[in-house]
Amino acid sequence: MKNPIHTATVDQLNIKVYADRPSLGNAAAEQVAIKIKEMLAQKGELRMVFAAAPSQNEFLEALVQTAGIDWSKITALHMDEYIGLPADASQSFGAYLRQHLFDKVTFGKVHFIDSTNEIEAECVRYTGLLREKPIDIVCLGIGENGHIAFNDPPVADFQDKAWVKPVELDRACRLQQVNDGCFPTLDDVPTHAITLTIPALMSGRLLFCMVPGISKRHAVRKTLNEPISTSCPSSVLREHPACILFTDKDSYKLEVDERGAAYGPSPKKRTRH
Repeated sequence: MKNPIHTATVDQLNIKVYADRPSLGNAAAEQVAIKIKEMLAQKGELRMVFAAAPSQNEFLEALVQTAGIDWSKITALHMDEYIGLPADASQSFGAYLRQHLFDKVTFGKVHFIDSTNEIEAECVRYTGLLREKPIDIVCLGIGENGHIAFNDPPVADFQDKAWVKPVELDRACRLQQVNDGCFPTLDDVPTHAITLTIPALMSGRLLFCMVPGISKRHAVRKTLNEPISTSCPSSVLREHPACILFTDKDSYKLEVDERGAAYGPSPKKRTRH
């Protein structure tokens, strides 16, 4: 595994910066795999939540190629799904995860969010699945607007009583789906989705957050530098006791000071707003 070119800590959040997307993906996969094997050895089973987005491509590609993981002892869930897409739509997050993960290794159980079901009933059903046992590992990303899962700034709630809820997607979130090449135009992007809430995501014992690419630079800077608030939902990751943020040179801009030392966003502690 290549060493990061820079590391930092902001509040409780550990940040690792890698030279490029492949290096980030390989390093994150190796560290996630180590924890999977350790936890399976300790408890014999595991529950994981996965994100579905192009930012996860390199990580998932490396993870499924990792030897020595008994996937049959792992239950998998995912964190969001569009409302209004046909069940067989290629843009659905279930389809993405089948293509990049679930069709490549055989999990013990895979629980999909079914947004073709009656929405409130589906939120109740998926909440029950999440709460059956604690979540061990959450693998997530950060959106261009600072969202985690589909907790966009207008709907994010750090004290949400729900674990799964329907949300309206804000325009910046929907534009990202076009920028990522998932939809041809903004009008094609669904306006609503089902998402795990922030308390559900933060309940995970270990969080691994993969955020490559220059389009995420502004979100990373806000995550690390602004007060912890729902104006940048991902800032709450700084309060998790065991979260690692994996970035690359594009998403975490490194500067060089007069001594020739590299540095990134200010590692100052900032309280909630």
